Amino acid sequence: MARYLRGAVLALTAAGLLLTGCGAGSDDASNSSDKSGGGYHPAPAPDSGDHYQQDDEGDSREVAPSPDLLSTFALDVDTASYGYARRTLAEGRLPDPGTIRPEEFVNSFRQDYDRPDGDGFSVTVDGARTNREDWSLVRVGLATRAAADEEERPPAALTFVIDISGSMSEEGRLDLAQDSLGVMTDRLRDDDSVAIVTFSDEAETVLPMTRLGENRDDIHEAIDSLEPTLSTNLGAGVETGYATAVEGLREGATNRVVLISDALANTGDTDADTILERVAGAREEYGITLFGVGVGSDYGDALMERLADKGDGHTVYVSGEEEAHKVFSEQLPRNIDLTARDAKAQVSFDPETVKEFRLIGYDNRQVADEDFRNDSVDGGETGPGHTVTALYAVRTTPTAQGHLATATVRWQDPNSRTPHEESGQLETDSLNDSLWTAAPRFQVTAVAAYFADALRTGDNRWESLPGAPGLGELGERAEELAEDTEDEAVHELSEAIRRADHLT
Repeated sequence: MARYLRGAVLALTAAGLLLTGCGAGSDDASNSSDKSGGGYHPAPAPDSGDHYQQDDEGDSREVAPSPDLLSTFALDVDTASYGYARRTLAEGRLPDPGTIRPEEFVNSFRQDYDRPDGDGFSVTVDGARTNREDWSLVRVGLATRAAADEEERPPAALTFVIDISGSMSEEGRLDLAQDSLGVMTDRLRDDDSVAIVTFSDEAETVLPMTRLGENRDDIHEAIDSLEPTLSTNLGAGVETGYATAVEGLREGATNRVVLISDALANTGDTDADTILERVAGAREEYGITLFGVGVGSDYGDALMERLADKGDGHTVYVSGEEEAHKVFSEQLPRNIDLTARDAKAQVSFDPETVKEFRLIGYDNRQVADEDFRNDSVDGGETGPGHTVTALYAVRTTPTAQGHLATATVRWQDPNSRTPHEESGQLETDSLNDSLWTAAPRFQVTAVAAYFADALRTGDNRWESLPGAPGLGELGERAEELAEDTEDEAVHELSEAIRRADHLT
Protein backbone atom coordinates (compact mmCIF):
# COMPACT_ATOMS: atom_id res chain seq x y z
CA MET A 1 0.00 0.00 0.00
CA ALA A 2 2.94 2.31 0.53
CA ARG A 3 3.68 2.12 -3.19
CA TYR A 4 0.07 3.03 -3.86
CA LEU A 5 0.21 6.59 -2.61
CA ARG A 6 3.87 7.34 -3.02
CA GLY A 7 3.52 6.62 -6.71
CA ALA A 8 0.44 8.77 -6.66
CA VAL A 9 2.20 11.67 -5.05
CA LEU A 10 4.93 11.62 -7.66
CA ALA A 11 2.22 11.51 -10.24
CA LEU A 12 0.81 14.72 -8.86
CA THR A 13 2.86 17.02 -10.76
CA ALA A 14 2.70 20.66 -11.29
CA ALA A 15 2.19 19.86 -14.86
CA GLY A 16 -0.60 17.54 -14.74
CA LEU A 17 -2.66 17.60 -11.78
CA LEU A 18 -5.39 19.58 -10.57
CA LEU A 19 -8.66 19.89 -11.73
CA THR A 20 -11.64 21.80 -10.74
CA GLY A 21 -13.90 22.95 -8.13
CA CYS A 22 -15.44 26.08 -6.87
CA GLY A 23 -15.20 29.70 -7.84
CA ALA A 24 -12.53 32.25 -7.09
CA GLY A 25 -12.04 35.90 -7.65
CA SER A 26 -9.68 38.32 -9.27
CA ASP A 27 -10.11 41.94 -10.11
CA ASP A 28 -8.06 41.33 -13.28
CA ALA A 29 -10.68 39.07 -14.84
CA SER A 30 -12.70 40.73 -17.57
CA ASN A 31 -16.24 39.81 -18.59
CA SER A 32 -17.19 40.29 -22.18
CA SER A 33 -19.88 39.19 -24.57
CA ASP A 34 -17.57 39.67 -27.56
CA LYS A 35 -16.40 36.21 -28.69
CA SER A 36 -14.81 37.25 -31.96
CA GLY A 37 -11.35 38.09 -30.73
CA GLY A 38 -9.08 38.20 -27.70
CA GLY A 39 -7.66 34.75 -28.36
CA TYR A 40 -10.98 32.92 -28.77
CA HIS A 41 -10.69 30.16 -31.36
CA PRO A 42 -13.64 28.24 -32.78
CA ALA A 43 -13.62 24.50 -32.25
CA PRO A 44 -11.45 22.66 -34.78
CA ALA A 45 -12.62 19.65 -36.75
CA PRO A 46 -12.83 16.57 -34.55
CA ASP A 47 -9.63 14.58 -34.24
CA SER A 48 -10.11 10.90 -33.53
CA GLY A 49 -6.45 10.01 -33.04
CA ASP A 50 -4.76 9.28 -29.73
CA HIS A 51 -1.92 11.62 -28.82
CA TYR A 52 0.93 10.97 -26.44
CA GLN A 53 4.11 12.81 -25.59
CA GLN A 54 7.20 11.80 -23.63
CA ASP A 55 8.48 13.91 -20.78
CA ASP A 56 12.14 14.34 -19.84
CA GLU A 57 12.13 11.07 -17.90
CA GLY A 58 10.87 9.07 -20.86
CA ASP A 59 7.38 8.37 -19.50
CA SER A 60 4.51 8.79 -21.93
CA ARG A 61 1.44 10.76 -20.95
CA GLU A 62 -1.67 11.75 -22.81
CA VAL A 63 -1.90 15.41 -23.74
CA ALA A 64 -4.12 17.51 -25.92
CA PRO A 65 -2.98 17.31 -29.56
CA SER A 66 -1.29 20.57 -30.51
CA PRO A 67 -3.98 21.73 -32.99
CA ASP A 68 -6.66 21.29 -30.32
CA LEU A 69 -6.27 23.94 -27.65
CA LEU A 70 -9.93 23.96 -26.68
CA SER A 71 -11.38 22.41 -23.53
CA THR A 72 -15.16 22.09 -23.10
CA PHE A 73 -17.10 20.66 -20.17
CA ALA A 74 -20.45 20.83 -18.38
CA LEU A 75 -20.43 22.65 -15.05
CA ASP A 76 -20.52 20.55 -11.89
CA VAL A 77 -21.09 21.67 -8.30
CA ASP A 78 -21.13 18.20 -6.70
CA THR A 79 -19.11 17.63 -3.52
CA ALA A 80 -20.02 14.03 -2.60
CA SER A 81 -16.70 12.50 -3.66
CA TYR A 82 -14.73 14.57 -1.15
CA GLY A 83 -17.21 13.99 1.68
CA TYR A 84 -17.15 10.24 1.17
CA ALA A 85 -13.34 10.19 0.96
CA ARG A 86 -13.09 12.01 4.30
CA ARG A 87 -15.52 9.52 5.86
CA THR A 88 -13.50 6.57 4.54
CA LEU A 89 -10.17 7.98 5.74
CA ALA A 90 -11.64 8.70 9.18
CA GLU A 91 -12.53 5.00 9.40
CA GLY A 92 -8.91 4.06 8.72
CA ARG A 93 -9.27 3.07 5.06
CA LEU A 94 -8.01 4.51 1.79
CA PRO A 95 -10.93 5.34 -0.53
CA ASP A 96 -11.45 3.38 -3.72
CA PRO A 97 -9.64 5.37 -6.46
CA GLY A 98 -12.74 4.99 -8.63
CA THR A 99 -14.74 7.18 -6.22
CA ILE A 100 -12.27 10.09 -6.42
CA ARG A 101 -13.40 13.00 -8.60
CA PRO A 102 -10.94 15.88 -8.18
CA GLU A 103 -13.41 18.58 -9.21
CA GLU A 104 -15.60 17.62 -6.25
CA PHE A 105 -12.65 17.98 -3.88
CA VAL A 106 -12.03 21.50 -5.17
CA ASN A 107 -15.72 22.37 -5.20
CA SER A 108 -15.90 21.60 -1.49
CA PHE A 109 -14.06 24.77 -0.45
CA ARG A 110 -15.16 28.37 -0.26
CA GLN A 111 -13.72 30.73 -2.85
CA ASP A 112 -13.62 34.51 -3.01
CA TYR A 113 -14.58 35.23 -6.61
CA ASP A 114 -16.49 38.41 -7.36
CA ARG A 115 -20.17 37.64 -7.91
CA PRO A 116 -22.51 39.08 -10.57
CA ASP A 117 -25.42 41.26 -9.59
CA GLY A 118 -28.04 39.24 -11.47
CA ASP A 119 -28.51 35.72 -12.78
CA GLY A 120 -25.65 34.26 -14.76
CA PHE A 121 -21.96 34.14 -13.95
CA SER A 122 -18.88 36.16 -13.31
CA VAL A 123 -15.71 34.74 -14.88
CA THR A 124 -12.29 34.84 -13.22
CA VAL A 125 -9.11 33.48 -14.77
CA ASP A 126 -5.81 33.46 -12.86
CA GLY A 127 -2.74 31.30 -12.56
CA ALA A 128 0.64 30.62 -10.98
CA ARG A 129 3.92 29.17 -12.18
CA THR A 130 5.11 25.87 -10.75
CA ASN A 131 8.61 24.63 -9.99
CA ARG A 132 8.53 22.72 -13.25
CA GLU A 133 9.96 24.79 -16.07
CA ASP A 134 7.35 26.05 -18.53
CA TRP A 135 4.43 24.60 -16.52
CA SER A 136 1.79 26.67 -14.75
CA LEU A 137 -1.53 26.06 -13.03
CA VAL A 138 -4.41 28.04 -14.51
CA ARG A 139 -7.65 28.41 -12.57
CA VAL A 140 -10.98 29.24 -14.20
CA GLY A 141 -13.49 30.42 -11.59
CA LEU A 142 -17.19 30.90 -12.20
CA ALA A 143 -19.55 32.37 -9.63
CA THR A 144 -23.29 32.97 -9.47
CA ARG A 145 -25.01 35.74 -7.57
CA ALA A 146 -25.18 35.58 -3.80
CA ALA A 147 -28.09 33.64 -2.34
CA ALA A 148 -31.14 35.75 -1.64
CA ASP A 149 -32.38 36.36 1.86
CA GLU A 150 -34.72 33.64 3.05
CA GLU A 151 -37.79 35.82 2.56
CA GLU A 152 -36.78 36.89 -0.96
CA ARG A 153 -36.37 33.48 -2.60
CA PRO A 154 -39.29 31.85 -4.44
CA PRO A 155 -41.31 29.26 -2.52
CA ALA A 156 -40.11 25.65 -2.63
CA ALA A 157 -42.00 22.45 -3.46
CA LEU A 158 -39.71 19.66 -2.25
CA THR A 159 -40.44 15.97 -2.68
CA PHE A 160 -38.25 13.93 -0.34
CA VAL A 161 -37.60 10.40 -1.59
CA ILE A 162 -36.25 8.50 1.41
CA ASP A 163 -34.55 5.12 1.36
CA ILE A 164 -35.94 2.94 4.18
CA SER A 165 -34.31 -0.32 3.04
CA GLY A 166 -32.61 -2.63 5.53
CA SER A 167 -29.17 -1.13 4.87
CA MET A 168 -30.47 2.23 6.12
CA SER A 169 -30.82 0.83 9.66
CA GLU A 170 -27.10 1.43 10.28
CA GLU A 171 -26.44 4.33 12.64
CA GLY A 172 -25.85 7.52 10.68
CA ARG A 173 -28.23 6.68 7.85
CA LEU A 174 -32.03 6.82 8.31
CA ASP A 175 -31.75 8.22 11.84
CA LEU A 176 -29.51 11.01 10.54
CA ALA A 177 -31.92 11.74 7.70
CA GLN A 178 -34.90 11.89 10.07
CA ASP A 179 -33.15 14.23 12.47
CA SER A 180 -32.03 16.54 9.66
CA LEU A 181 -35.43 16.60 8.00
CA GLY A 182 -36.99 17.52 11.32
CA VAL A 183 -34.63 20.48 11.65
CA MET A 184 -35.34 21.51 8.07
CA THR A 185 -39.10 21.31 8.57
CA ASP A 186 -38.81 23.90 11.34
CA ARG A 187 -36.60 26.08 9.14
CA LEU A 188 -38.71 26.19 5.96
CA ARG A 189 -41.21 29.00 5.38
CA ASP A 190 -44.96 28.71 5.77
CA ASP A 191 -45.47 29.03 1.98
CA ASP A 192 -43.06 26.16 1.22
CA SER A 193 -44.41 22.68 0.51
CA VAL A 194 -43.11 19.21 1.32
CA ALA A 195 -44.01 15.72 0.13
CA ILE A 196 -42.51 12.46 1.43
CA VAL A 197 -42.03 9.25 -0.55
CA THR A 198 -40.36 6.16 0.93
CA PHE A 199 -38.98 3.09 -0.80
CA SER A 200 -37.63 -0.32 0.13
CA ASP A 201 -38.79 -3.22 -2.08
CA GLU A 202 -41.71 -0.97 -3.10
CA ALA A 203 -42.36 2.78 -3.05
CA GLU A 204 -45.08 4.61 -1.16
CA THR A 205 -46.22 8.22 -0.93
CA VAL A 206 -46.32 8.78 2.82
CA LEU A 207 -47.25 12.46 2.58
CA PRO A 208 -48.62 14.23 -0.53
CA MET A 209 -47.45 17.75 -1.29
CA THR A 210 -48.34 19.71 1.86
CA ARG A 211 -47.91 23.38 2.67
CA LEU A 212 -45.89 23.97 5.83
CA GLY A 213 -48.16 26.61 7.33
CA GLU A 214 -50.12 24.94 10.12
CA ASN A 215 -49.10 21.43 9.02
CA ARG A 216 -45.64 21.18 10.56
CA ASP A 217 -46.79 18.70 13.20
CA ASP A 218 -48.17 16.38 10.50
CA ILE A 219 -44.89 16.57 8.62
CA HIS A 220 -42.88 15.83 11.75
CA GLU A 221 -45.14 12.87 12.47
CA ALA A 222 -44.59 11.48 8.96
CA ILE A 223 -40.82 11.85 9.32
CA ASP A 224 -40.73 10.23 12.77
CA SER A 225 -42.78 7.23 11.57
CA LEU A 226 -40.15 6.02 9.09
CA GLU A 227 -38.56 2.65 9.86
CA PRO A 228 -36.05 0.60 7.83
CA THR A 229 -37.26 -2.59 6.14
CA LEU A 230 -36.45 -5.03 3.31
CA SER A 231 -34.46 -4.36 0.10
CA THR A 232 -33.62 -1.30 -2.03
CA ASN A 233 -35.78 -0.63 -5.09
CA LEU A 234 -34.31 2.76 -5.85
CA GLY A 235 -35.88 2.88 -9.30
CA ALA A 236 -39.38 2.57 -7.85
CA GLY A 237 -38.56 5.29 -5.32
CA VAL A 238 -37.39 7.76 -7.95
CA GLU A 239 -40.34 7.03 -10.25
CA THR A 240 -42.90 7.46 -7.47
CA GLY A 241 -41.06 10.54 -6.22
CA TYR A 242 -41.28 12.28 -9.59
CA ALA A 243 -44.94 11.28 -9.98
CA THR A 244 -45.65 12.80 -6.56
CA ALA A 245 -43.72 15.94 -7.49
CA VAL A 246 -45.71 16.34 -10.71
CA GLU A 247 -49.00 15.82 -8.88
CA GLY A 248 -48.02 18.49 -6.36
CA LEU A 249 -46.37 20.80 -8.91
CA ARG A 250 -46.53 24.47 -7.97
CA GLU A 251 -46.28 27.22 -10.57
CA GLY A 252 -43.79 29.91 -9.61
CA ALA A 253 -42.09 27.64 -7.10
CA THR A 254 -38.84 25.68 -7.23
CA ASN A 255 -39.92 22.08 -7.74
CA ARG A 256 -37.25 19.58 -6.73
CA VAL A 257 -36.91 15.91 -5.85
CA VAL A 258 -34.50 15.29 -2.96
CA LEU A 259 -33.22 11.71 -2.88
CA ILE A 260 -31.77 10.53 0.45
CA SER A 261 -30.12 7.12 0.17
CA ASP A 262 -26.99 5.02 0.47
CA ALA A 263 -27.65 4.21 -3.23
CA LEU A 264 -27.04 0.48 -2.72
CA ALA A 265 -29.79 -0.54 -5.13
CA ASN A 266 -30.41 -4.29 -5.27
CA THR A 267 -33.99 -4.65 -6.51
CA GLY A 268 -35.72 -3.44 -9.67
CA ASP A 269 -33.89 -1.04 -11.98
CA THR A 270 -30.35 -0.36 -10.78
CA ASP A 271 -29.08 1.64 -13.78
CA ALA A 272 -29.24 5.44 -13.62
CA ASP A 273 -30.08 5.91 -17.30
CA THR A 274 -32.91 3.36 -17.15
CA ILE A 275 -34.31 4.85 -13.95
CA LEU A 276 -34.36 8.38 -15.29
CA GLU A 277 -35.71 7.40 -18.71
CA ARG A 278 -38.90 6.47 -16.88
CA VAL A 279 -39.27 9.97 -15.48
CA ALA A 280 -37.93 11.90 -18.48
CA GLY A 281 -41.22 13.70 -19.05
CA ALA A 282 -41.32 15.04 -15.51
CA ARG A 283 -37.73 16.28 -15.80
CA GLU A 284 -38.01 17.80 -19.25
CA GLU A 285 -41.58 19.12 -19.33
CA TYR A 286 -41.79 20.40 -15.77
CA GLY A 287 -38.12 21.19 -15.10
CA ILE A 288 -38.02 19.19 -11.86
CA THR A 289 -34.40 18.81 -10.74
CA LEU A 290 -32.83 16.14 -8.57
CA PHE A 291 -30.73 16.75 -5.45
CA GLY A 292 -28.97 13.65 -4.15
CA VAL A 293 -27.92 13.28 -0.51
CA GLY A 294 -25.65 10.30 0.12
CA VAL A 295 -25.30 8.61 3.52
CA GLY A 296 -23.64 5.51 4.98
CA SER A 297 -20.17 4.00 5.28
CA ASP A 298 -21.01 1.75 2.32
CA TYR A 299 -22.30 4.07 -0.36
CA GLY A 300 -23.22 3.63 -4.03
CA ASP A 301 -21.28 6.69 -5.12
CA ALA A 302 -21.29 5.97 -8.85
CA LEU A 303 -25.05 5.43 -9.05
CA MET A 304 -25.93 8.52 -7.01
CA GLU A 305 -23.54 10.70 -9.00
CA ARG A 306 -24.93 9.42 -12.29
CA LEU A 307 -28.51 10.00 -11.16
CA ALA A 308 -27.73 13.60 -10.23
CA ASP A 309 -25.93 14.29 -13.51
CA LYS A 310 -28.74 12.84 -15.62
CA GLY A 311 -31.37 14.41 -13.38
CA ASP A 312 -30.09 17.98 -13.89
CA GLY A 313 -29.01 18.27 -10.28
CA HIS A 314 -26.12 17.67 -7.94
CA THR A 315 -25.03 15.53 -5.01
CA VAL A 316 -23.60 15.93 -1.52
CA TYR A 317 -22.51 13.34 1.01
CA VAL A 318 -23.11 13.68 4.73
CA SER A 319 -21.43 11.57 7.39
CA GLY A 320 -22.47 13.27 10.61
CA GLU A 321 -25.07 15.39 12.33
CA GLU A 322 -23.28 18.71 11.83
CA GLU A 323 -22.86 18.18 8.09
CA ALA A 324 -26.45 16.97 7.70
CA HIS A 325 -27.90 19.96 9.54
CA LYS A 326 -25.85 22.29 7.37
CA VAL A 327 -27.12 20.67 4.18
CA PHE A 328 -30.80 20.51 5.17
CA SER A 329 -31.24 23.60 7.31
CA GLU A 330 -28.86 25.97 5.53
CA GLN A 331 -27.81 24.92 2.03
CA LEU A 332 -31.03 23.40 0.75
CA PRO A 333 -33.48 26.12 1.88
CA ARG A 334 -31.09 28.87 0.75
CA ASN A 335 -30.08 27.42 -2.61
CA ILE A 336 -33.19 25.69 -3.89
CA ASP A 337 -33.59 28.29 -6.64
CA LEU A 338 -31.91 27.94 -10.05
CA THR A 339 -29.99 30.72 -11.79
CA ALA A 340 -28.75 28.80 -14.85
CA ARG A 341 -29.62 25.67 -16.80
CA ASP A 342 -27.41 23.60 -19.11
CA ALA A 343 -24.32 25.64 -18.28
CA LYS A 344 -21.12 24.74 -20.13
CA ALA A 345 -17.62 26.22 -20.10
CA GLN A 346 -15.07 26.38 -22.88
CA VAL A 347 -11.46 27.42 -22.40
CA SER A 348 -9.47 28.45 -25.47
CA PHE A 349 -5.69 28.38 -25.05
CA ASP A 350 -3.64 30.58 -27.35
CA PRO A 351 -1.42 28.54 -29.72
CA GLU A 352 1.18 31.31 -29.66
CA THR A 353 1.80 30.83 -25.94
CA VAL A 354 0.54 27.34 -25.02
CA LYS A 355 2.04 24.00 -26.09
CA GLU A 356 -0.26 21.65 -24.18
CA PHE A 357 -2.66 21.49 -21.26
CA ARG A 358 -4.53 19.11 -19.01
CA LEU A 359 -7.84 19.65 -17.24
CA ILE A 360 -7.76 17.76 -13.96
CA GLY A 361 -11.01 15.94 -13.34
CA TYR A 362 -14.40 16.50 -14.97
CA ASP A 363 -13.82 13.12 -16.58
CA ASN A 364 -17.52 12.36 -17.02
CA ARG A 365 -18.52 15.96 -17.74
CA GLN A 366 -16.64 16.41 -21.01
CA VAL A 367 -18.53 17.98 -23.92
CA ALA A 368 -17.48 17.92 -27.57
CA ASP A 369 -15.95 21.27 -28.48
CA GLU A 370 -18.34 21.72 -31.39
CA ASP A 371 -21.31 21.28 -29.01
CA PHE A 372 -20.45 24.24 -26.80
CA ARG A 373 -23.16 26.38 -28.43
CA ASN A 374 -25.49 23.48 -29.15
CA ASP A 375 -28.15 24.19 -26.53
CA SER A 376 -29.75 20.78 -26.99
CA VAL A 377 -26.64 19.21 -25.43
CA ASP A 378 -26.99 18.82 -21.68
CA GLY A 379 -24.92 21.00 -19.36
CA GLY A 380 -24.98 21.62 -15.62
CA GLU A 381 -27.48 23.40 -13.38
CA THR A 382 -26.44 26.01 -10.83
CA GLY A 383 -28.17 28.08 -8.20
CA PRO A 384 -27.40 31.22 -6.22
CA GLY A 385 -24.31 31.12 -4.04
CA HIS A 386 -22.53 28.53 -6.18
CA THR A 387 -18.97 28.66 -7.45
CA VAL A 388 -17.32 26.35 -9.97
CA THR A 389 -13.58 26.01 -10.47
CA ALA A 390 -11.65 24.27 -13.24
CA LEU A 391 -7.92 23.87 -12.72
CA TYR A 392 -5.58 23.26 -15.64
CA ALA A 393 -1.92 22.29 -15.87
CA VAL A 394 -0.62 24.35 -18.77
CA ARG A 395 2.73 24.09 -20.52
CA THR A 396 3.69 27.38 -22.12
CA THR A 397 6.11 27.98 -24.95
CA PRO A 398 9.64 28.91 -23.77
CA THR A 399 9.27 32.57 -24.72
CA ALA A 400 5.55 32.92 -24.06
CA GLN A 401 4.41 36.54 -23.87
CA GLY A 402 0.94 37.98 -24.23
CA HIS A 403 -2.46 36.33 -24.33
CA LEU A 404 -2.67 32.91 -22.70
CA ALA A 405 -6.33 31.87 -22.50
CA THR A 406 -9.95 32.92 -22.86
CA ALA A 407 -12.59 31.23 -20.71
CA THR A 408 -16.24 31.44 -21.76
CA VAL A 409 -19.31 30.16 -19.94
CA ARG A 410 -22.62 29.64 -21.74
CA TRP A 411 -25.93 29.00 -20.00
CA GLN A 412 -29.67 29.24 -20.48
CA ASP A 413 -32.04 31.35 -18.45
CA PRO A 414 -33.86 28.89 -16.14
CA ASN A 415 -37.28 30.24 -17.15
CA SER A 416 -37.08 31.56 -20.71
CA ARG A 417 -34.25 29.25 -21.89
CA THR A 418 -32.59 32.26 -23.54
CA PRO A 419 -28.84 31.57 -23.96
CA HIS A 420 -26.19 33.92 -22.55
CA GLU A 421 -22.39 34.02 -22.47
CA GLU A 422 -19.66 35.71 -20.46
CA SER A 423 -15.88 35.54 -20.85
CA GLY A 424 -12.67 36.23 -18.97
CA GLN A 425 -9.06 36.56 -20.17
CA LEU A 426 -5.62 35.66 -18.85
CA GLU A 427 -2.30 37.16 -19.97
CA THR A 428 1.09 35.57 -19.32
CA ASP A 429 2.30 38.53 -17.28
CA SER A 430 -0.62 37.95 -14.86
CA LEU A 431 0.73 34.57 -13.77
CA ASN A 432 1.95 34.57 -10.18
CA ASP A 433 5.65 33.76 -10.00
CA SER A 434 5.11 30.82 -7.66
CA LEU A 435 2.21 28.59 -6.68
CA TRP A 436 3.11 28.79 -2.99
CA THR A 437 3.14 32.60 -2.96
CA ALA A 438 -0.18 32.90 -4.80
CA ALA A 439 -3.42 33.97 -3.10
CA PRO A 440 -4.41 31.59 -0.26
CA ARG A 441 -7.61 30.43 -1.94
CA PHE A 442 -5.66 29.58 -5.08
CA GLN A 443 -3.32 27.48 -2.95
CA VAL A 444 -6.27 25.72 -1.29
CA THR A 445 -7.53 24.83 -4.75
CA ALA A 446 -4.13 23.39 -5.65
CA VAL A 447 -3.77 21.40 -2.42
CA ALA A 448 -7.25 19.88 -2.76
CA ALA A 449 -6.60 18.88 -6.34
CA TYR A 450 -3.12 17.46 -5.60
CA PHE A 451 -4.66 15.42 -2.81
CA ALA A 452 -7.44 14.06 -5.03
CA ASP A 453 -4.99 13.18 -7.77
CA ALA A 454 -2.80 11.32 -5.28
CA LEU A 455 -5.73 9.28 -3.99
CA ARG A 456 -6.91 8.20 -7.42
CA THR A 457 -3.67 7.80 -9.34
CA GLY A 458 -1.95 5.01 -7.41
CA ASP A 459 0.91 3.47 -9.36
CA ASN A 460 -0.39 4.74 -12.71
CA ARG A 461 2.39 7.30 -13.06
CA TRP A 462 1.48 8.45 -16.52
CA GLU A 463 2.15 12.03 -15.48
CA SER A 464 5.46 11.30 -13.74
CA LEU A 465 6.62 14.89 -13.56
CA PRO A 466 8.84 15.96 -10.64
CA GLY A 467 8.08 18.66 -8.12
CA ALA A 468 4.77 17.57 -6.59
CA PRO A 469 4.80 17.69 -2.77
CA GLY A 470 4.54 14.48 -0.78
CA LEU A 471 1.50 13.96 1.39
CA GLY A 472 3.41 15.05 4.49
CA GLU A 473 4.32 18.40 2.97
CA LEU A 474 0.87 18.71 1.43
CA GLY A 475 -0.70 18.33 4.89
CA GLU A 476 1.61 21.01 6.28
CA ARG A 477 0.66 23.35 3.43
CA ALA A 478 -3.01 22.76 4.20
CA GLU A 479 -2.56 23.46 7.93
CA GLU A 480 -0.71 26.71 7.17
CA LEU A 481 -3.50 27.70 4.81
CA ALA A 482 -6.09 26.84 7.50
CA GLU A 483 -4.40 29.34 9.81
CA ASP A 484 -4.14 31.97 7.06
CA THR A 485 -7.76 31.64 6.00
CA GLU A 486 -9.19 30.82 9.46
CA ASP A 487 -11.26 28.21 7.67
CA GLU A 488 -12.20 25.05 9.56
CA ALA A 489 -12.87 23.25 6.29
CA VAL A 490 -9.23 23.71 5.26
CA HIS A 491 -8.11 22.36 8.64
CA GLU A 492 -10.27 19.28 8.01
CA LEU A 493 -8.53 18.94 4.65
CA SER A 494 -5.14 18.88 6.34
CA GLU A 495 -6.38 16.19 8.74
CA ALA A 496 -7.63 14.08 5.86
CA ILE A 497 -4.26 14.39 4.09
CA ARG A 498 -2.42 13.36 7.25
CA ARG A 499 -4.66 10.31 7.64
CA ALA A 500 -3.93 9.30 4.05
CA ASP A 501 -0.21 9.78 4.64
CA HIS A 502 -0.40 7.58 7.75
CA LEU A 503 -2.25 4.84 5.84
CA THR A 504 0.56 4.62 3.29
